[in-house]
Amino acid sequence: MSPRPDGIDLAARSRARRRALQALYAWQLSGSGMNAVILLHGVEKNLAAIDESLKPYVDREIEQIDPIERATLRMAAYELKYRPDVPYRVIINEAIEVTKRFGADHGHSYVNGVLDKLALQLRAVEKRG
Repeated sequence: MSPRPDGIDLAARSRARRRALQALYAWQLSGSGMNAVILLHGVEKNLAAIDESLKPYVDREIEQIDPIERATLRMAAYELKYRPDVPYRVIINEAIEVTKRFGADHGHSYVNGVLDKLALQLRAVEKRG
């Protein structure tokens, strides 16, 4: 669907509404603050840098990773890179738990291995301490 003469892209607006609904639904269920929505924007805005930071630690192209594991890795990598106020152990633990719940049988092991190596690079000072 192409933009209307007034410049409104109806398909893009519809996608945005679906994503907003999904984010609000997740927010309501989780009971956590709206920071989760900000996290989504942060991942989207920094996606190229996030994927680049993950590349050395994954065994295939990012797009070939299971969608749940890929989303979890991106979310956790964002927090490791841009949220120094969140301890790396908390980030990795939550990523593992989410992957156990929604991912493939042994997906959490893969996520743990990748994030542990990434944390060593991004949070070396914190990891040594």
